[in-house]
Amino acid sequence: MNEYIHKIADNALEVSQDLRVARTSQKNAVLKTLAGLLLEKRSELQAENARDIAYAREANLDASLVDRLTLSDKVLQSMSKALGEIAALPDPVGEVIEGRTLTSGVRLTKVRAPLGVVAMIYESRPNVTTDVGALCLKSGNAVILRGGKEAIHSNRALVNLFHEALKAHDLPAESVQLIEKTERALIVDLVRCVRQIDLVVPRGGEALIQFVTENSLIPVVKHDKGVCNIYIEKDAPLQMAIDIVLNAKTQRPGVCNAAECLLINSGWPHAAELLKALTAKGVKLHSNPAGIAWAAANGASAEPFVNDLGFGHEYLSLAISIRPVHDLDEAVQHILQYGSKHSEAIITNDYTLSQRFIDSLDSAAVFVNCSTRFHDGGEFGLGAEVGIATGKLHVRGPMGLKDLTTTRYVALGSGEVRA
Repeated sequence: MNEYIHKIADNALEVSQDLRVARTSQKNAVLKTLAGLLLEKRSELQAENARDIAYAREANLDASLVDRLTLSDKVLQSMSKALGEIAALPDPVGEVIEGRTLTSGVRLTKVRAPLGVVAMIYESRPNVTTDVGALCLKSGNAVILRGGKEAIHSNRALVNLFHEALKAHDLPAESVQLIEKTERALIVDLVRCVRQIDLVVPRGGEALIQFVTENSLIPVVKHDKGVCNIYIEKDAPLQMAIDIVLNAKTQRPGVCNAAECLLINSGWPHAAELLKALTAKGVKLHSNPAGIAWAAANGASAEPFVNDLGFGHEYLSLAISIRPVHDLDEAVQHILQYGSKHSEAIITNDYTLSQRFIDSLDSAAVFVNCSTRFHDGGEFGLGAEVGIATGKLHVRGPMGLKDLTTTRYVALGSGEVRA
């Protein structure tokens, strides 16, 4: 076991005991102080962030990664706002989920409790540093953060501010720790700290998630890629379809809830207008030979797929796969074959069809007549998210405060013994 990682894990385990009993007011005060520091220290943060951006461009990282890496004024404002929203949420620790009096007279309650120590492994997005740190603190957990080397200066500056806020309110700085050594080999040591760490959460590219999953001896909640599909039924209103598809694809193409494949009912009469609207926004269209011919018949130019994944590719850019389908059943079969069970949407005025679409799919979130971009912890009222979980245990969709807790039973008696 690497001594550097072992010490960080031991520190996290030790302070997790303090966090279990930290007062709600104390935790909220830390978050509010940090929210102010993000704006007060904006210039210093952006100076460190500029070093990371320069490295990312020098290393020819994808434009989507550079976008997620950037701490613009708008992003910092959003990060600060999220901290305030998390502070305003009810503290889940100690929440009574259910209770009853047993035949013995013992009063039994099931309550929420912190997990203990969470290890977060992520790439590129420094906003994850404050979002996850805040969610873990509010839910009574210590957190170990391992960001990518492309964001090391930004993450270090953000964690330093977190430490300042923690110390100001008499909580240990080790509540939020950053692994500052970025060698990938250290991840293996981290995800094998079974005595200290209770949960590992990888969030990033497919290769990172596979690496963590294959090496971890600790339970893992995966936040996998988002091959998000939108199906347009033949009765879909044109303007609604244009608005939703453009928002889902172009508002922020480099995120996991952006649309990556567009399925259009072959009987819908407005395909040409929608494809024209996409290309006018600079979106490149991709398909198989049949889809390319269909696009041409509708006055649009589509190109072959960029790799062997075909309809299963996550572009994270101004590009989208397109495919005509005969009906809802074919759309569902396509999604089951190529989707990643992240986010799917249908555009239709037919309630029965929309309900069939919902019932037929096994994705973390399904949207009817609205954009997949809503699949987000902040938009769902969770303040922020650890990520969007695409597995089924123990959480699915945006992972918020309550998902960072477990449950336990508390039995209150007055001398009862078992017969």
